[in-house]
Amino acid sequence: MSNFDRMKEILEKQKQQHINDGPLPVSVRKDWINRCISSLIKYQNEIADAISEDFGHRSKESSLLSDVAGSITSLKMAKENIDKWTKPEKRKVSPAILGYLGAKLKIEYQPLGTVGVISPWNFPVTLTFGPLGSIFAAGNRAMIKPSEFTPKTSELMKKMFSEEFSEEEVAVFTGGPDVGEAFSSLPFDHLLFTGATSIAKHVMRAASENLVPVTLELGGKSPVIISDNSNFDVSVNRIMAGKTLNAGQICLAPDYVFVPEAKKDNFISQSKEIITKMFPTLKENPDYTSVVNQRHFERLKGYITEAQEKGAEVIEINPSNEDFDQQPNHKIPPTLIINPDEDLSVMKEEIFGPVLPVKTYSDISETINYINSKDRPLGLYYFGEDTEEMDSVLKNTTSGGVTINDVVFHVAQDNAPFGGVGPSGTGSYHGIEGFKNFSHAKTIYTQTKFDSLINIFRPPYGSKAKNALKMQIKP
Repeated sequence: MSNFDRMKEILEKQKQQHINDGPLPVSVRKDWINRCISSLIKYQNEIADAISEDFGHRSKESSLLSDVAGSITSLKMAKENIDKWTKPEKRKVSPAILGYLGAKLKIEYQPLGTVGVISPWNFPVTLTFGPLGSIFAAGNRAMIKPSEFTPKTSELMKKMFSEEFSEEEVAVFTGGPDVGEAFSSLPFDHLLFTGATSIAKHVMRAASENLVPVTLELGGKSPVIISDNSNFDVSVNRIMAGKTLNAGQICLAPDYVFVPEAKKDNFISQSKEIITKMFPTLKENPDYTSVVNQRHFERLKGYITEAQEKGAEVIEINPSNEDFDQQPNHKIPPTLIINPDEDLSVMKEEIFGPVLPVKTYSDISETINYINSKDRPLGLYYFGEDTEEMDSVLKNTTSGGVTINDVVFHVAQDNAPFGGVGPSGTGSYHGIEGFKNFSHAKTIYTQTKFDSLINIFRPPYGSKAKNALKMQIKP
């Protein structure tokens, strides 16, 4: 049996089970979430080891924080709110007279059925388990295709789910691009894809063949603006901490930084000081993450080499002057590229690594105009204390989300929607918005018993109908 046939068979079983069981009781939804939490706790050390092996190296603490604790936080938040989210929403009837005469209107949120989940390699566990809080809270089953770039972690997750769920509840399919292509062409009730914009286009095209609604969590070039009125030292500290988290392999990583012209040199010196404090050494430092594989290592090195060859000022921050030419783990030192030309690849492509372009500006309007000339990013970061200036930046730019006076943190807010806009994504999850995203909002209207009123709007139309229409067709 081919991969496609096997996946299609499981999907058909899940859909049939969904029909047989009807909407899952809240108690079952909570139980499914609890199973995920228990599995994450049970396998926490194996998860950290598997991710580190897949990356070449990633610190245990980093993986426990982002992939284990982060997943559990999202799952718990969903579980704690299921009772509230699943309650029908009462709405006002229109025209209002019908409500006074006993008509009723409500919205009930109905499970879709089976949600397909294609998860990425950069945070392979939290971007698989995290969305399941919203998916399970809404009463759905799931089929999962994790990344082939983190094969040890993907196989471990397959084992974890198989221990806790039947295939009619949750099924995992590992493999390469051929499996991903077949997976995205299945007639799911909804499909969630987290990954690169270039791949998302293929996923969306495949899903469209079956009219499958999609949620796309992508990325883009998330800008940082350091205002002239910011606490500069704190700003640079937080930016560099965010940029080196997971070696910059985050969809929300700061992609380039706007710095006031007069503070460029200060930014460079402060960055060196902060990196030296966090990572006195890099090559064998257990806290500094590797680039995930040779392909991405060469891509990032290519960005740096191109910038150097075209005359850009490139600053490698290498506190112990280590030699990175001979190494097994694909580590790249944090690297600044000062005022790069716009035709460089590092300014056109999402970086997804520890390379940070630094652009200077003289007036805040320059930053707004530049951001608006590019695709809308997944995140935007503003550092400053001037409320009027901050409001101008926020009102005159569009991004998936914003963190003020730090970076990345808005994604950790599980009670608020997370998602992109345009090329950085479509749809969102987290919080009640995630529950609604993976639900069908069913409108249920109950008609008044006073049929004589409704008859006014049925032929033959008389004076009462005309008068009623006059009451409605007015300013």
